[in-house]
Amino acid sequence: MSMRYDRIDNFWFVLRHELEHVIQRDGLLQAVLDSELEGARAGTGDDVPEEERIANREAANFCVPSKLMNAFIARKSPYYAEQDMIAFAKIVNVHPGLVAGQIRHTTGKYNLFTKHLVKMRSVVCPNAAVDGWGDVYPVET
Repeated sequence: MSMRYDRIDNFWFVLRHELEHVIQRDGLLQAVLDSELEGARAGTGDDVPEEERIANREAANFCVPSKLMNAFIARKSPYYAEQDMIAFAKIVNVHPGLVAGQIRHTTGKYNLFTKHLVKMRSVVCPNAAVDGWGDVYPVET
């Protein structure tokens, strides 16, 4: 699992995305590697493989129930007050950073609510076998 983006929304989205691949049993017949998933390939369009669209949809729904998130965006668009975002996060019982991430991704307004996107790497990495960010998993020979 990548810790490429050190934000709470990305951490939980990516974790749930990868878990969906396990749930769907993706990769049993052929190796599956998520790569080059930037821009349009990171979304849900027709050019994105079906297993990725499913994993993306389920990950987004896990972070904030999609029906509720879409209704919130429809009610508040185009202006998103911080107090409304925080109140909505309390209603759906998730960290405000998860709501902030969904709003940012859905609307393309990446300048919104940045302070709520708390960092995760310092919490996750000390307790995990990691490699690639200066920490190498110890290998016994």
